[in-house]
Parts: sequence; C-alpha cells; structure tokens
Amino acid sequence: MAGPDRSRQCAAAGAAVLLLVLASCAEDGDALAERQAEVAERGADVMPFDLDATSHTFTDTDDGGIQTVTADDPADTNQIELVRAHLREERDKFARGDFEDPAAIHGHDMEGVAELAAGYRDITVTYTGLPDGGQLSYTTDRPDLVDAVHAWFARQVTDHGAHAEAR
Repeated sequence: MAGPDRSRQCAAAGAAVLLLVLASCAEDGDALAERQAEVAERGADVMPFDLDATSHTFTDTDDGGIQTVTADDPADTNQIELVRAHLREERDKFARGDFEDPAAIHGHDMEGVAELAAGYRDITVTYTGLPDGGQLSYTTDRPDLVDAVHAWFARQVTDHGAHAEAR
C-alpha cells in the first residue's frame, strides 16, 4: 500500500506508540513518587532530623564519595545537631560493616550495600562537621568498592527525590 492511506496508517501507528510511551512514563513517574514517599516515611524512623528541613548531596569521587547533609536554615541549630549526631553514629556503624540503616530505608537489595558491608575493612569513612551540618567521606583503593559507593549514592539520590542531589 502506498500513498496517502499508508501515510495515515504510519501516522496513526506512530501516535499510538507515542501514547504508549507517555503512559508508561506516567506510570513510572507514579511508581517513583510512591517509592520516594515510602523512603521518606521509613527514613523518619532512622534519621532523627527532618528531611523537609535538610538537604542531602552525594558527590562521587575517584576514590569513593562524599555524602553531605545540611540544614536548609543555617540558624536551625536543632537540625544541625541532629544531622551531626546521626552522621557520627553512621560513621561508627559503617566502620563496623553495619549498613542496616540505609538498607532499612531503601531496601535490603539496595545497590552497593552488600558490597560495602562485605568490603568495609577496605573503606575509610571520615566524619567532618560543617557549620550547617556534616559530611561523611568514603575512600577506598578498591575499584569495585568505588563502584559500589557510586551505585549506593545514585540510589539514594533517586530515592530521596527533592531531598537529595548528585554533584
């Protein structure tokens, strides 16, 4: 079949495919929004600070990464102290290979967690206090663990949505 009828059929088929793709994206967006809400709810049980009053930044580095949590209001000393205390506690747990808190928030199948827990002896986790919060630096000589940190960070950025960003 050639001519105008074929063109109309192709246009109709193209429109149908586009509608299917758009519908799929909308469903994916709904599923992501639902997951982010679930993560925020579980996070409230693990993280003592208010997710809506803080920001998380995840920065991949050549030897691991840097996780920064800051209070959105630099005068909010309560949030700042809660962030600092939580990050110090997490540093101590991670140094023992205990990644249960992020797994409890994001799921036990969270990318990178199994590798980090297994290789914890080869990762140095350092806490640094900041004027408006704190940060954890993860460093390692092992490329597989660097990849695990990067995957772990990427999952956190996706799961935390508006509360997190990658740099």
